[in-house]
Amino acid sequence: MKRSQEFVPSSPQRSFSPQHKKAKVTPNQDAVQTAPFDEDGGEWTKVEKRKAKKVRRVEAKQDALMPRFMYVNGEIVKRKDAIHIDDVRDLVLHIIADAPPPNWLKVEQSRAIQKVVALLIPGILPSFLSLPPLPTSATSNPNVPLSIPLPSDSNTPLPFIASTFSHACPTRAPGDQTRMYSVLSTFFQGPVSGDEKKKRIQARIASERAFEKDPSLYLLTLPQMIENDYPIPSYMADIFEKPPGWLETPQPSVESIVLLPTEKQRSRIYAIDCEMCLTEDGKELTRVCIIDYASGIVVYDQLVKPSKPVIDYLTRWSGITEESLATATTTLAQVQTHLLSILAPPGGPTSILVGHSLESDLKALKICHPMCIDTALTYHHPRGRPLKPGLAWLTKKWVNREIQTRGDGGHDPEEDARACVDLLKLKVQNGAGFGEFKTDFESIFERMARASGRGGPGSVRSAVVDHGNPAVMHGAKATTCVSCSDDKEVLEGLLQVVPAHEFVFGRFTGIADVLGWLTPKATGDTPAVPAIPQSPSPEVLSATQEALNSQLLALYTSLPARTALVIFTGHSDPRRMSSLNARKSAFESAIKSGKRAEDIDKAEWWTANDGRELEEEVEKAKRGLLFLGIK
Repeated sequence: MKRSQEFVPSSPQRSFSPQHKKAKVTPNQDAVQTAPFDEDGGEWTKVEKRKAKKVRRVEAKQDALMPRFMYVNGEIVKRKDAIHIDDVRDLVLHIIADAPPPNWLKVEQSRAIQKVVALLIPGILPSFLSLPPLPTSATSNPNVPLSIPLPSDSNTPLPFIASTFSHACPTRAPGDQTRMYSVLSTFFQGPVSGDEKKKRIQARIASERAFEKDPSLYLLTLPQMIENDYPIPSYMADIFEKPPGWLETPQPSVESIVLLPTEKQRSRIYAIDCEMCLTEDGKELTRVCIIDYASGIVVYDQLVKPSKPVIDYLTRWSGITEESLATATTTLAQVQTHLLSILAPPGGPTSILVGHSLESDLKALKICHPMCIDTALTYHHPRGRPLKPGLAWLTKKWVNREIQTRGDGGHDPEEDARACVDLLKLKVQNGAGFGEFKTDFESIFERMARASGRGGPGSVRSAVVDHGNPAVMHGAKATTCVSCSDDKEVLEGLLQVVPAHEFVFGRFTGIADVLGWLTPKATGDTPAVPAIPQSPSPEVLSATQEALNSQLLALYTSLPARTALVIFTGHSDPRRMSSLNARKSAFESAIKSGKRAEDIDKAEWWTANDGRELEEEVEKAKRGLLFLGIK
């Protein structure tokens, strides 16, 4: 809620009766401007009644159309938990992408909202805003919005939030009893609507009926190739400029293919895998293996001599050693010539290539090919897009076979190519839905792209400004992504993208960093997070809070009118939860490896009391705060 807006938590459907109408303005001193006496001693006046009335009418109309948020406490009280992160996501989609309205919040004049800026700021604690502790009384609900004291009434280190928002709404992060799930993944991924789900099912059924058991069903489309950075042949799209030494599979003549016997009109399918070493010019091809999809026969397996001296054989991944490559005489140009005879047989249709993250192999081969099937895209990562599953994991999961088990001995390209063959055959045999996870989920950017409101489908421009490289993670489908290394760059990126985008997401991590929250996730193989976290010095924390306050104030000042500002913290301190989970994983791993409890130090045992403490810490870590306002 914004400070300047009226807060009606329990009755958002307030009606206006006739007595609420403004009374007619009678002439008074405010409506008459008196001037000095003229030369004849007569007083003259200038009446401004009509102008003043017009101004008041315009102001009243603007006030009536001014969007605002109002919590519906009655609905919040009915909920079992606090507002979830997916509720925050759905609120954004309601404003920007004509999704259904939430029942816990009344959004008046939502169509008048021009932009939505959502900020994830972990580390803002209730104590920073002098908020009261969560009620423990059985008659009090801990999920209703909390009134934020004004800066003048409290010694808050974040005066911007205290002066801008009237209430903080408790939120709950996703997770189960023993762990907290990713706040980012939950915010950026949501279930598709019922109508969209039906459309997808119908399209899938139609595709499966049309293609039956034809592997070509899984050919990448041109947009998919572009999105995944494939080298594109010029006759498909003139967007990839071939550097020297690059070739492209020639486009076949349709007339010549039609004249072929029916059984020869179908494209041959080959699985391919390449290995590279590091040279003075970067990564260069050192081995290529091709397997025929239908027969499983290796049709080409060749060591390749790099054009420049090798700096690193990358044996751990490539399996190539100095001794094995010493006898190689085949050049990349010779490999390209041989491959083109396979990929584009004279008078026949273009062959289909199958691989895992095939764009990397094509770049190593320096070949642009139009017909590709990528097992990293036809199969899903268990956590959904845009993550890609690993080949070894896919093969173990679906083929029930372990590959890439040679450790430092590296990968075997024949083994990897054969795994791609088996994965594609399973896909063809079991249908398009085989090996997919979260098929009924989509990115919020995909949902925004379908929005029929505002300027129609495809009109919503979105931007993600975040630490690291959001373009390969949660921002993969956004219109614009800005990579940052600190909060200062995040502010600069937000100021840059807000004017040209309807939805903008940013994340400030400065406070969470100084609080020690941004530690790597502990596992059984890594040291646990300290059980008793150390707090930063008051001077360091105060300086970080002041910096965040200044950044938020600078951003808010730059926002255009009727911009919705959504700030959520996501979660609370996760360190104790992470420490306990690390202990739990270490103990369970030791037991699975064959150790007896008696052989493990009692200080490292995992007990029922530890389990109860973990559940309590998880619930504490899931607590967050939400602030809503409209400029």
